[in-house]
Amino acid sequence: RFHEHWRFVLQRLAFLAAFVVYLESETLVTREEVTQILGIEVNREKGFHLDIEDYLSGVLTMASELSRLAVNSVTAGDYSRPLRISNFINELDSGFRLLNLKNDPLRKRYDGLKYDVKKIEEVVYDLSIRGLAREPGSGGEE
Repeated sequence: RFHEHWRFVLQRLAFLAAFVVYLESETLVTREEVTQILGIEVNREKGFHLDIEDYLSGVLTMASELSRLAVNSVTAGDYSRPLRISNFINELDSGFRLLNLKNDPLRKRYDGLKYDVKKIEEVVYDLSIRGLAREPGSGGEE
């Protein structure tokens, strides 16, 4: 009944949970993990819950923040993080392409993911052109 009152807050909390989990483990948080972190329910029937759309919107917000992190990482001299972010975002994009999103706010957020993918690809391209991009685990002299 009051779900619309909490929609933005839940999306923001889902983003924060997803971002923290990514920063700690470089993995995608599940909806169930987000509900455990927030102390709410997965299913509507059990009470205050996290809607799937709110979870997905939070994940898409995290993707936008990761594209900014990729740029800032290069500025800070961390040249391997953008490569890892690129792999993660490409997998995320592949997963979202499997969904049949209608013309709603979630679809518009997904369209923004395409620009985030492009931004990260440009960062990775610039790193590889300059010879700064190295695959994790590959040794080399400088």
